[in-house]
Amino acid sequence: MSGADTRHPFAALGTDSPEELFGKLSTPCYIIDERQLRRNGEILAGVASRTGCRILLAQKAFSNYDLYPVLAPFLAGTEASGLYEARLGAEEMQDREVHVFCAAYREDEFTELLQYADHIVFNSPRQLERFGPAAKSAGKSIGLRVNPECSTQDGHAIYDPCSPGSRLGTTRSQWDASMTPSLLSLLDGLHFHTLCEQDADALKTTLAAVEESFGDILPHMKWLNMGGGHHITRPGYDIQCLEDCIIYAAKKWDVQVYLEPGEACALNAGYLAAHVLDVLQNRDTAIAVLDASAACHMPDVLEMPYIPPLYGADKPGNAAYTYRLAGPTCLAGDIIGDYSFAGPLHENDLLLFGDMAIYTTCKNNTFNGMPLPAIYAIDQNKKIRLLAQFDYLNFKRRLGSLR
Repeated sequence: MSGADTRHPFAALGTDSPEELFGKLSTPCYIIDERQLRRNGEILAGVASRTGCRILLAQKAFSNYDLYPVLAPFLAGTEASGLYEARLGAEEMQDREVHVFCAAYREDEFTELLQYADHIVFNSPRQLERFGPAAKSAGKSIGLRVNPECSTQDGHAIYDPCSPGSRLGTTRSQWDASMTPSLLSLLDGLHFHTLCEQDADALKTTLAAVEESFGDILPHMKWLNMGGGHHITRPGYDIQCLEDCIIYAAKKWDVQVYLEPGEACALNAGYLAAHVLDVLQNRDTAIAVLDASAACHMPDVLEMPYIPPLYGADKPGNAAYTYRLAGPTCLAGDIIGDYSFAGPLHENDLLLFGDMAIYTTCKNNTFNGMPLPAIYAIDQNKKIRLLAQFDYLNFKRRLGSLR
């Protein structure tokens, strides 16, 4: 691939090369692109405007709060998975809604959680029984996560909440066995989350399953949260189908519909810059060792798993030179993926991975003593500013006392 890389993960760069934009930065480092965040926000705001739904930022995917002011004008608030994320949303996206769901709440945290969240979703009737009255007394809107037992994912079992034996959400049989009139009276809404990087056809299928299992309950609710996993801002996503689903649910059950995408808010809005440290040959495999690690800096590459987009590179074998890109840790499986290039790689070459704003800075780690990459932002004028930098003490304080 020559010239500008026009693929969606790099479209915001325009005609500027990674070297021109980021060549002076110490690597590895993340760069979050405000321009793409704003484009994503505009798409989400359009959906909300046309349907009346409210869209939340799921902070589990993107929690770089310095950039919340870019997204806040387009969103109704944040979604959290526990106390710390709820506090972050309340502090950093003020005057917006804070929703929280946790598979099981801790008694020693729940009172503090009530200070930050205004919508609290429980995972089971037992959790609702245990904590629901206190939340209701504090004036919170209460929900229960349901499991429609409808899997629409293929190949990502680790992210499938509807897989057999899932702990996430209340099935109809669990509902029938445990729900009482007094518990039902606590509820304001139902919540389901079953998707992962999927189009609206999967939501349509899921919504039909929700209606089949819980359609008799929904007329008694004030809101319905359709969770996340909607790839709304991905080019080619069927927005009309999504909007049809939202409008159908809102009208049929007279509910306020919520969506809580994480990836869609920051899709294609970040990069991970890295340099080549070494190039070697093992029989038929050419290998480039980078200063960036899959295990430490982009863990979803191993967990999902997937091969991230790389500026100017192609699939293995499509261009003249194919390399296996790997991290510097001692983990044999610290492999980013195989790519091909028009020319050979050399030490100190700059490489730029795309779609690195999501599930990176919020999941990275210091395994093997790997330093955490610095975090930068680039604005609409292509001005780059440092948001955070990390050092040895960030590694050490995670492991024990600082003497």
